[in-house]
Amino acid sequence: KVGWYNAVLQPAFHLPYPDDTLAFVVLSTPSMFDKALKPFVNKERLKIIRDPVDQCVSHHLSRVKEKFPDQKVDVIFDYEILPSRKPKFLAQTAAHVAGAAFYYQRKDVKLDPWGKKKIYGVCIHPKYGGWFAIRGLLLFPDIQVPFLEQSAPVDCVSAEEKRIELLEQFNFHWQDGRYRDIIEVKERYSEEQKAYFATPPAERFRLLGLTQEAQ
Repeated sequence: KVGWYNAVLQPAFHLPYPDDTLAFVVLSTPSMFDKALKPFVNKERLKIIRDPVDQCVSHHLSRVKEKFPDQKVDVIFDYEILPSRKPKFLAQTAAHVAGAAFYYQRKDVKLDPWGKKKIYGVCIHPKYGGWFAIRGLLLFPDIQVPFLEQSAPVDCVSAEEKRIELLEQFNFHWQDGRYRDIIEVKERYSEEQKAYFATPPAERFRLLGLTQEAQ
């Protein structure tokens, strides 16, 4: 429910819907690369592609909207920002309140070793660890669900030292991706997918076999 999200944030970040409004958080799993992105790129090869992942997600979420012709469905993507430069929604908070992934933050560590350093939080999924992404929100403004019960996310990094290790790796060594394997995972990105996301955006077209003209 939108109210679960708004309850844990300052008013500046609230979503402008009644508390009982139904919302879904959309995640992409490791298999998204082969099952959604590559087929999308092959199909759209002759059209203008600016950001393959964003356009692929947009394509699939617009297809979801088509499945509900009688409903108003609002979509907010993870990359959208307000004129104030604030994000339109805080993806990791949304995933946590929806029970999709646990958002580990500095406040979840009792003996904080970081002093005055800025420490960012990170979501971990019980099945995919850090090998997933939060892509957007689907909101159904006309559907109110007062009796929906909130499910807590799975606390899969419960030990204090593991939480410290996770936040250390994410904040200071995120490039090597070790934080993603803080727990045993059922599935991770393929080598091809890792290479794609490790490549600067402007050079990713070549990896997908897109020419400069298609870009």
